[in-house]
Amino acid sequence: MKIISMIPARYSASRFPGKLMQNLAGKSVIVRTYEATVATQLFDDVYVVTDSKIIFDEIISNGGKAIMSKKDHQSGSDRIAEAVEDLDVDIVVNVQGDEPFTERESLEKVLKAFKDDHNKEIDLASLMVEIHDWDEISNPNTVKVIVDQNNFALYFSRNPIPYPRDKETGARYFKHKGIYAFRKQALLDFYKLPMQFLEATEKIECIRYLEYGKRIKMVETTVEGVEIDTPEDLERAKKLWNN
Repeated sequence: MKIISMIPARYSASRFPGKLMQNLAGKSVIVRTYEATVATQLFDDVYVVTDSKIIFDEIISNGGKAIMSKKDHQSGSDRIAEAVEDLDVDIVVNVQGDEPFTERESLEKVLKAFKDDHNKEIDLASLMVEIHDWDEISNPNTVKVIVDQNNFALYFSRNPIPYPRDKETGARYFKHKGIYAFRKQALLDFYKLPMQFLEATEKIECIRYLEYGKRIKMVETTVEGVEIDTPEDLERAKKLWNN
């Protein structure tokens, strides 16, 4: 089974433009993420896929592999799908460019889901982390997921799901971590299928897979890391790195 990692990287992020080129302990965030992904030693190849000449040059000049994509993609999945269309690969793992603390343990769990999937029921697999703080549960920037008894995703939302109408039910809340592993065909299907109502409403790309009947296996992890979405996140990442 050939497994590669693709790191989609836009320069013009809406909440924190240029965040991937910010300095994190002497190297840019995107180089830190690329190096962390390579260091897991789980992949036959690792590429950064970007619409930015700045990011492309940054990766190449640091000895990495990068692919230039079109600028008009609506999501990271679209960007990756364009890049892998003609590649000989079975599983494609999307690591977010703003995840410099990417580590082996969580990625291994995601890949194991495919290795155990003898009937090929899984179209893609992703990670979830249990959260307890109500501020985080109710924060629309935190994407929540609910699953069935076999840990297949039922729905993703920016709202708290399930809604705690009865506080005594002991509901558990899970945050979706933005690492995906796809069968190549599921990724190419995504690329060709138009966005539907629920995805457009929530602005969560993996909802498109659910709307078209794809099966997403969620894997629980306890590893949090830091996703760099804001300048405050970058400061937290610097402190964590120094520690």
